[in-house]
Amino acid sequence: MKLRTFICGLLALAFYHTSFAQDDAMLASIRQRFGLYTERAVQEKLFVHIDRPFYLVGETMWFKAYNLNGATHRFLDLSKVAYLEVLDSENNAVFQTKFAMVDGRGNGSALVPSTLVSGKYKLRCYTNWMKNFSAESYFETSVAILNPFVRFDPDRASKEETHYDVQFFPEGGHLVSGIESKVAFRAVGVDGKGIKFKGAILNEQNETVREFEPELNGIGYFKLKPEENAVYKATITDGKGKRFEYQFPKVEPQGYVMEVRDSTSALVKVTVTGKLASEDPATIYLLAHTRQANAVFGKKGLGKGPAVFVLEKAKLGEGISQITIFNEKLKPVCERLYFKRPEKQLTIDAQLGKSFIGREKVAMNISAAAGQALPAWSNLSVAVYLDDSIQYQPQHDMHSYLWLTADLKGDIENPGYYFQNVSQDTDRQLDNLMLTHGWRRLKWDKVFGGQLVSFEHLPEYDGHFIHARVLNRADGKPAVNKDAYLASLDVPARLYVDRSDNEGRVKFEVRQFTGPKEITLQTDLAYDSTYRVEVATQFSKQFSTTSVPSFFFDKTLESQLLTRSVNMQTGNAFLPRVYTEKKAVLTDSLPFFGVPDEKYFLDDFTRFPTMEEVLREYVKGILVRRRQKEFHLRMIDKLLPNTYYTTDPLMLLDGIPVFDADKIIEMDPLKVKKIELISSRYFLGPMTFTGIVSFSTYRGDLGGFELDPKVLVMPYEGVQAQREFYAPKYDSNNANSRIADFRNLLHWAPNVTTGKDGKATVEFYTSDQTGRYKVVIQGITPDGTAGSKTVSFDVKKRSL
Repeated sequence: MKLRTFICGLLALAFYHTSFAQDDAMLASIRQRFGLYTERAVQEKLFVHIDRPFYLVGETMWFKAYNLNGATHRFLDLSKVAYLEVLDSENNAVFQTKFAMVDGRGNGSALVPSTLVSGKYKLRCYTNWMKNFSAESYFETSVAILNPFVRFDPDRASKEETHYDVQFFPEGGHLVSGIESKVAFRAVGVDGKGIKFKGAILNEQNETVREFEPELNGIGYFKLKPEENAVYKATITDGKGKRFEYQFPKVEPQGYVMEVRDSTSALVKVTVTGKLASEDPATIYLLAHTRQANAVFGKKGLGKGPAVFVLEKAKLGEGISQITIFNEKLKPVCERLYFKRPEKQLTIDAQLGKSFIGREKVAMNISAAAGQALPAWSNLSVAVYLDDSIQYQPQHDMHSYLWLTADLKGDIENPGYYFQNVSQDTDRQLDNLMLTHGWRRLKWDKVFGGQLVSFEHLPEYDGHFIHARVLNRADGKPAVNKDAYLASLDVPARLYVDRSDNEGRVKFEVRQFTGPKEITLQTDLAYDSTYRVEVATQFSKQFSTTSVPSFFFDKTLESQLLTRSVNMQTGNAFLPRVYTEKKAVLTDSLPFFGVPDEKYFLDDFTRFPTMEEVLREYVKGILVRRRQKEFHLRMIDKLLPNTYYTTDPLMLLDGIPVFDADKIIEMDPLKVKKIELISSRYFLGPMTFTGIVSFSTYRGDLGGFELDPKVLVMPYEGVQAQREFYAPKYDSNNANSRIADFRNLLHWAPNVTTGKDGKATVEFYTSDQTGRYKVVIQGITPDGTAGSKTVSFDVKKRSL
């Protein structure tokens, strides 16, 4: 035992010496450039808890989003807006929404459209900042949606020709002739789940060189030492005796092969073997990091024998680490993932009765503990729904999603399994998972490029971005350096401006833009009337490679489907049609230009029949001038008395810019409630205005004023307003109400917070719908310890 400890100490000392004594200029440069990149490329990781995994059209989907730092899993208050979409099998969005995030948390709801066809769909969620990286990093899960009003095929997959997706993954990325490699494999069916089979690797003479079978979920591994110039193919035979043939990875004549394995309980051994064109020793570099943190660097010479790096597990972070080998030109030549089990998990317990009757009050006591049963403050979301027979795959649990699914490519079958019954078998199967689902999150050319990496999409830290392009009406070419204005009929008035770049792009950062609105976009029509504005979609145009699972519905569940359909229609008929919305509290009720220098309420004066008379007689800060049969307004500068500007001010009508003073003069003054003035130069973004004159109508609806046809007017859906989940409350007075209550979703609480004692209480009422109900709780502590809990209870018929 002492000898083993001594050897481990020597290995650790050797690695220490390698890392620091040989820290040459290249190694220092790698460390510096990786540090600069990770400082700028902050990783957001989203987890979304949806109330149920299965919906009927016409039901409401409720969701809670947790925005976390990808490295630490702590709440990240970076993006204030998140995007949620539901996509079909061809990545067409069937519905989309935006919702607000505060302190790394946000929640919302969406009505499942009645136009959808029955099938599986992909739900995904991301932020604007996450669009700078691969779509594989977005949160994704599959949901089933049924439309009982349209006939559908309950088992489409059974009519498709049998085929399997079989892939092979050499450890490190390549097979090199003459070097033995570990080759992992994964085989899945059309439903995305692993299959059982018997496989073989054949050479060009159809001779079997290796046989293999999967261990778990169609995943396993074998070792192979490819011969020089050899070409291999793979065959599998499924449980029905059908044989299928697949391409096998190409054998490279030269290259690098890596092997990663636990040397001891405290050390990881990384062995790199190379077969190079030159016999001269080569230099290779190692970079290991855990989600861009806990970086470990190393350098070795590679000659006829292999190069060995020894990593201390204590220096690696918990979860998935990426180990990459670079050649002398900093090109990645080998890469694989390594998993270190997290030490803590949030333990959630929910105490409630096992059986209730209809319309009975339920008090559920929740407790949360992290680590060694210590009470923990935590933020939780709770869903209580009918666990009817129409169920599909279970939802993600937060712990396994954050540590596994979020950092791996593709769909992970039963990720929770790898955290249960920890043993050598589960550790081996977990390592197979690292080999078959690994993906390169970092683009190393950006990390080690000559310049600091730049990002196209900025984080929406202060408000939602609306992107548009200014184009020439004649030929559609981008208009460069043109002023663009965005406004909506809103109280208080808000105006957003920008100047187009070389591609004609403009960007408006809008704040407190909630709910459906009608926005206007225009250029300065006094000078730039030959241009038009196009609004770009704010939703991501890149998609992950994860496919939507096949759809299947058990025909024997038609009666349950009918019951649920009736319950859905009953609920929509009797429950309130409009959910209670939390009204946004305006921190500032002033318009964007602040407190005006002059304000005139026209009802306080004798009314004149024309706007020209009103401006000349009442409004001291404006001079009305007429040149070449056109009216112009001139503002008197409050800072320089008896002087006025020689250009028109910014003229607003209910917050909408108007560039033609003649149209302002033609307005009916009886429809105008007040006039406000800013009597000095006003700077807004890249623009300068010689004063502002703002006209407000009584209803804020332009008062019948017709905007210029060149102004783009379009409906726009802002960040959705917060809605409160509605559920009836029963007491002795209304428990016997004759109004039907067939709710399948009894309760949805997106923000349950446990106190310092780790405890919280959630109360709700059962409905008239009998059966077994499921309670799903997801949550996380401020230090990033996540967990979930599922419990069940029964509801029996209420006796009259």
